[in-house]
Amino acid sequence: MTHPISPLGAVHTVISLVPIIAGIYSFVCHRKIDTTTRSGKIYLIGLVLSVITSFGVSSTGGLNPGHAFGIVILLIALGGIFATKLTFLGRLRPYLSVFGLSFSFLLSLVPATNETLTRVPFSHPLADAPLSPPVLHTLLVWFGLFLVGFAAQCWLIYSRNRRMAPTSI
Repeated sequence: MTHPISPLGAVHTVISLVPIIAGIYSFVCHRKIDTTTRSGKIYLIGLVLSVITSFGVSSTGGLNPGHAFGIVILLIALGGIFATKLTFLGRLRPYLSVFGLSFSFLLSLVPATNETLTRVPFSHPLADAPLSPPVLHTLLVWFGLFLVGFAAQCWLIYSRNRRMAPTSI
């Protein structure tokens, strides 16, 4: 059964599309979410606004696990940003940064997938609950793509570092 969407829910939905679109653009153009680029900054701003607007949207009338999940996504994204600044992490910094930002993108697809598949098409949604097979299968595909993408990002970082490393004779 479809759930009606409130005006704030509609605004939240539109705002929530911003980090998804900016994240996809970043992956295509920069092979990662790079916070020094315009699309990376838009991703972060959209992510923050999406989480903030989610607090006004609740079917239970208060804070719920979805709100906590949004905060976790923000914390992971912030971890990805600050990983590059923590010198004690050494050579792991770029890998942890890419992981944090890419993983925050993957996690943001969880509510997006659930909300989309339980609402579309309006007359007969593809899924009837967050744990229904269509939602779980879609999330499994996203996770597989994340693993392949993260492995490719790590390979790119490793290749770039290897090319830039001085050779010893």
